[in-house]
Amino acid sequence: MAADEFDVHIKGGTIVDGTRVPRYRGDVWIKDGRIAQIGGRPTGGARQTIDADGAIVCPGFVDLHTHYDAQIRWDPWCTISGWHGVTSVVLGNCGFGFVPVKPEFRERSMLTMVRTEAIPMDAMKEGLLPHWDWETIPEYLDSLDRAPKGVNCIQYMPTASLMIYVMGLEAAKSREATPVEKKEMQRLLHEGMDAGLCGFSIQRLGPDSVQSDFDGTPMVTDTMTDDDIFVLAEVLRQRDEGFIQITQLTGGLKGDTDDLDFQARLAEVAQRPVLHNVVSASPVDPSIHRRRIAWLEECQRNGQRVFGQGGTIRSGFAFTLENWNLYDSSPAWREATVGSVETRLARMADPELRERIKAETDNASALFSQLQGGVGGPPRKLMVTGVDGRAELEQYVGRTLQDIASDEGRHYIDVMLDLSVATGLQAEFLGTQRSDSGENMAELINASPYTFPGVSDGGAHTKFFNGGAFTTDFLIWLVRDEGRVTLEEAHYRLSALPAHAAGFRDRGVLREGAAADVVVYRLEDLAVDPHWIGDVVHDFPGGEWRRVQRAKGYRSIIVNGVETFADGECTGSTPGRLLRHGRG
Repeated sequence: MAADEFDVHIKGGTIVDGTRVPRYRGDVWIKDGRIAQIGGRPTGGARQTIDADGAIVCPGFVDLHTHYDAQIRWDPWCTISGWHGVTSVVLGNCGFGFVPVKPEFRERSMLTMVRTEAIPMDAMKEGLLPHWDWETIPEYLDSLDRAPKGVNCIQYMPTASLMIYVMGLEAAKSREATPVEKKEMQRLLHEGMDAGLCGFSIQRLGPDSVQSDFDGTPMVTDTMTDDDIFVLAEVLRQRDEGFIQITQLTGGLKGDTDDLDFQARLAEVAQRPVLHNVVSASPVDPSIHRRRIAWLEECQRNGQRVFGQGGTIRSGFAFTLENWNLYDSSPAWREATVGSVETRLARMADPELRERIKAETDNASALFSQLQGGVGGPPRKLMVTGVDGRAELEQYVGRTLQDIASDEGRHYIDVMLDLSVATGLQAEFLGTQRSDSGENMAELINASPYTFPGVSDGGAHTKFFNGGAFTTDFLIWLVRDEGRVTLEEAHYRLSALPAHAAGFRDRGVLREGAAADVVVYRLEDLAVDPHWIGDVVHDFPGGEWRRVQRAKGYRSIIVNGVETFADGECTGSTPGRLLRHGRG
């Protein structure tokens, strides 16, 4: 045979193939985007050899909860996820996206994403809008197919966009769809599934949603009726394909029990997998996640295929009130943080509104308390880390709001708002280090066959959050440093199981004939850099900035047989594909 019979030879690595088979030393050969041979003697040479001595060779990671819908148009590798070994992503989560969208609604749809997912408008105007050549779902998928991609992707039907397209914005937010409108939504979902969609997604957080629309009102899906959701689920049942992603936190629309009952019923109606977001491991009360795990197992026993996406990332939050949107479940906070900078400054200085903010924060609902714990901890524990260079305020840097309030006889909310107003919303606050228990987090994975790490929110909240590093952090924390999850189990949960739940075909495992999405890394060298809060970089279109956490320890990241990153450096190759129906 010819000397270059293979495209890539990964030599001398320790193979962890994603199937839970015990690791073993061997070589991997790649040809025409697929794994041609694992182990044994080669039948020919290769054009490229990757030295994997002392390294792990594993399947590329699958990230099921991202918001790279805009960013993928200017960043084909969907960083930061792409830096951290992710080779496949799912777009259109939570019911949000840019399809179907009528031409006159493009700017309004971008404004929605500015608020609910904190994606900068100037970046979208410069990086997304010039590529916007679609209205319908098939047109959108064709456009995404043509776009250069450094990762594979599949696409949900963003249900909010669908409802607005059919009903109009105000109607979609205020009433149930008519029978005619329901039929049209079903028709469009069928059309989208024919073209290659993977299912549909919804966020269901009620009228006081933690992620509101641009004007402070709930997102369309937050208040949509059960029946409007079930008619879409019936489409998946009729077709026997696709899956559903739902973000529905404890204490959401009706209360925890009703929320979970609804999701179980949704899985029953669809007869397709439902991805429940999010299962969190409490650092102080393991009964919380144990009840959720028990519910997942009950669903499976009842024939309801519900999987739990675990919130495993330990990334911190550093934010200003110029961009912050994650206190929206408090009506008073939402009112104070919606609108122009001038409007927000005036509202934050309003004594009456301040009193409402104090009352709602001090006497937080169960939902608001839960959300605070996940986004930096209670506001009183926030540390002041920046005051926009104001010399007269430097005395507060490095101190918590509660500490300042105690010294000055003020309420900690007054401290926070006074600093924000004095700096034109540029005062920066740092969330406390989360005291996540490795024992409890590992239990979330080890105690249930239906859970996997994730919920990166990659592409969203980019100025204060770096969830896309969850893969590296998971391997460092629970596998290497604490030894609570085996390497074999970790790669099954990072690749094979999410690929199975989401209907990816021939991905998530290393086997002969499968797509060659491969990661080569040294476990002892893995690092998230910086560890806690991301560096500020100005690499978004329109002069916009974001926080990033880069990865260390990855020797090679390969997508469809082509190296996209070598020793942390991007090769510039864009071998990613739109996987219609999970195939490709």
